[in-house]
Amino acid sequence: MKIAFIGGGNMAAALIGGLIKRGTSPADVYAIDINDEARERTAKQFGIATGAAVDGKLADYDAIVLAVKPQVLRSVAETLAPHLSKQTIISIAAGIRASDLSRWLNGYTQIVRTMPNTPALIGMGVTGLAALPGVNDASKKLASQVLEAVGEAVWFDDESMLDAVTGISGSGPAYVFYFIEAIQEAACQLGMDEAQGRALAVATFTGAAQLAAQSGEPASVLRERVTSKGGTTAAALASFDAQGVKDAIVRGALAAQARAKEMGDEFGAG
Repeated sequence: MKIAFIGGGNMAAALIGGLIKRGTSPADVYAIDINDEARERTAKQFGIATGAAVDGKLADYDAIVLAVKPQVLRSVAETLAPHLSKQTIISIAAGIRASDLSRWLNGYTQIVRTMPNTPALIGMGVTGLAALPGVNDASKKLASQVLEAVGEAVWFDDESMLDAVTGISGSGPAYVFYFIEAIQEAACQLGMDEAQGRALAVATFTGAAQLAAQSGEPASVLRERVTSKGGTTAAALASFDAQGVKDAIVRGALAAQARAKEMGDEFGAG
């Protein structure tokens, strides 16, 4: 598999590193970035070839990952369009619909839209994927291989569900960090220093997440198992419920989904 990246940010670096770790030869990876410093850093870190602009070299690659900011994707796509024939296009740009990307690529249809998240930076991400109608099985398999290099891949038949993915897993790490911040603040109010609070909060979240992943039981069952009637955990959860914490989290995720849809409308206009 030969794969090219347009854009050299953190997510592109995570994917390149994950692919090489899984056995892709550095000789089969190519990265394009207009920033000289970023390009040199990528070449040095991974031992891959790099370029400063989209050109005919991309015709030799099986997949092209678009890892640029949503605001510049249209101009990149219009430059890329003349060089496409059979490549699978994988977009990781938030909010850009595959149909709009296809339009910017002069009707090219072998496009897979994805929504990864930041734990991909340590190989523990989860990515939602959706293919434009007509994308062949080979392209879907190729997209899965690329995104599974940094974690799990979950496919959706309806591309609009990727806006929901944005609200759940795309923005989700920030929700976890937000909750960790709150636990750390509580720890400080209870007399712990910052390091102690961080250690307890992070280890608790890591352990609880691993327990949920390995047990396979519903989160509600796991929660009930550690909640004794009249006990300390019950007191905390009752306080959360009284203040509408669960409802606030749900509303926050829905707000993220709505904003993702708005971004699609904004960036896809014209």
